[in-house]
Amino acid sequence: MAKPLIKVPPTAKKGEIIEIKTLIAHPMETGYRAGLNGATLPRDIIRRFVCSLDGEEIFSADFSPAIAANPFLSFFTRIEKSGSITFQWTGDNGFSVSETVEISVS
Repeated sequence: MAKPLIKVPPTAKKGEIIEIKTLIAHPMETGYRAGLNGATLPRDIIRRFVCSLDGEEIFSADFSPAIAANPFLSFFTRIEKSGSITFQWTGDNGFSVSETVEISVS
């Protein structure tokens, strides 16, 4: 599994609105498509994404089979304090990826 790409500014001013971008490699199989042998391919999607700052959720998204492969997310948040921003993707078949980045607020 590929490591997710995450873009977070390393520093910000207190109260500043920052943009956070993420991209994760995942095939996102819907469970509706037939394979080469004619049998339906089993569903394999990312179901949930959660972003938190020091344990406090700042953004989340629930995905359905209609989401594209390799989902890209971009969102804005107001940053008030320095800390660890944690990104968590969970899905079918035990899929779970977590990454953490630091941000310094002055």
